[in-house]
Amino acid sequence: MERNHKEDQTNEIEALDSIYCGELEVLETDPHKFRLPIATTEYDPEVETEGLSCKLLFTYTEKYPDTAPLVEIEEPTNFQENFEEELLEHIHKTIEENIGIEMIFSLVSSAQEWLNVKYDELKHAAENAKEEEKKKREEEEMKKFEGTRVTVETFMAWKTKFELDMGITERKEKIAAECRKLTGRELFLNDNTLNESDLKFLMDAGEPIENVRIDESLFQNIDDLDLDSDTDDEDYVPE
Repeated sequence: MERNHKEDQTNEIEALDSIYCGELEVLETDPHKFRLPIATTEYDPEVETEGLSCKLLFTYTEKYPDTAPLVEIEEPTNFQENFEEELLEHIHKTIEENIGIEMIFSLVSSAQEWLNVKYDELKHAAENAKEEEKKKREEEEMKKFEGTRVTVETFMAWKTKFELDMGITERKEKIAAECRKLTGRELFLNDNTLNESDLKFLMDAGEPIENVRIDESLFQNIDDLDLDSDTDDEDYVPE
């Protein structure tokens, strides 16, 4: 029995109108020419800044579905270069897989899936580009804080110069000099209180101060004295 292509086409149009709830727009009826919109979830027709969308224009051939329908893409939104060509190629592959059966629903579903996958790829690429840009900015910021690599030699040279410039070296030398243990002679000559105590003793004894003269030669060998010897103790008893 010969197939009634026009009847098959009419029945498919009625089914499509029921499935897409008024989105089907029939332009001609002999042959049937109609369009259906597809769009990603993120697409907002009021804004049209995110997501992808387009309309698929179908035209039945005389012996459809035993022959392929004609397919065109209209009103593409946010499509990048070659997107239309790639989508049409994808649809034609689906047509080849469905020759002999009513296929418009399968073609629309396949095109919708392609649109979603493509937009996910775009979002992923945009996120990667944003991350790369952020990383690039962070690297540029870090370069501002980079200087000459520090080695032991460069650090010690910097430390020496820094301490000289800040007067730290001079203070260290002064502190070291003050903390160095004085010899007995240095202690006597540097500590004026020792002289003053002897002079006071002489004054108390009635000796005129002008007659007192300190002979420093007496202390030439004071360093050799054992000032901590036990023999200085009044109670010391030799064994």
